[in-house]
Amino acid sequence: MLYQQTIAAPFSLSGIGLHSGEQVSVTVSPAPIDSGRYFVYGDSRIPADTTVVSASQLSTELRQNGTGVRTVEHLLSALFGMGVHNVCIELDRPELPILDGSALPWVEAITKVGVELQIEGDRLLPLAETIAVTKGDSFVTAIPSDTLRFTYGIEYPTKAIGEQWFSWSPAIANFSERFADEIAPARTFTLAAYIDQARAAGLIKGGSLENAMVCDADRWINPPLRFEDEPCRHKLLDLIGDLSLLGFLPRAHILAYKASHNLHAEFAIALAKLQLHKALAK
Repeated sequence: MLYQQTIAAPFSLSGIGLHSGEQVSVTVSPAPIDSGRYFVYGDSRIPADTTVVSASQLSTELRQNGTGVRTVEHLLSALFGMGVHNVCIELDRPELPILDGSALPWVEAITKVGVELQIEGDRLLPLAETIAVTKGDSFVTAIPSDTLRFTYGIEYPTKAIGEQWFSWSPAIANFSERFADEIAPARTFTLAAYIDQARAAGLIKGGSLENAMVCDADRWINPPLRFEDEPCRHKLLDLIGDLSLLGFLPRAHILAYKASHNLHAEFAIALAKLQLHKALAK
């Protein structure tokens, strides 16, 4: 059985949706064992798992029976990073607020109310074999390992970012503390050259210099950075949020390069199928 925790009390946050530009309020409440993380929007209950993840530009969307919620990755990353497995997430618009562009406001809210142990159990599941998904020169792969490790690489056509690699190997005993300090504060980012194209596609209507880092060909328009490699750390933040749709982490070295939310989701789905196949084979 997997180790499970919930939050000790409800909390609420509100802000602007990155893509919709609409004001949204979110309330996160404790949930019983084996409930998982699930969203409630209108009359719909949408689980945060691989069965309902949907292709979406520049964010992760969960969709079931015609109803969807989007830009869920930062909250899911914060919950998973802080060891919260079972919560009800109620929202009054179909997109979560972007807040400051990182997972830090969610982490601070979780820390304030505290977490509550529900059941002891395994915190990592063994990985039987190497698994990978690729698209062009982009990939996400997991290699069986004695310890948990993440390595992420990015490459952008600007001197401000260029090529970056970040490797992170937290001990399970202090995973949450290290996530809060080293991953959660990393903010979303974009290139100024991409903004008009994204807005023409109906995206980032709520984007601003207050909730995203923006760079041109040579420099950051709104410094300072929180970390020298903040863009690469933010991509790992997104990956952890997307992998949380599994409900577990494998005991593995997880490597990603130039991956998108869609590729993260494809990897999570492939890993879920592998785990299911292993369970059925027992």
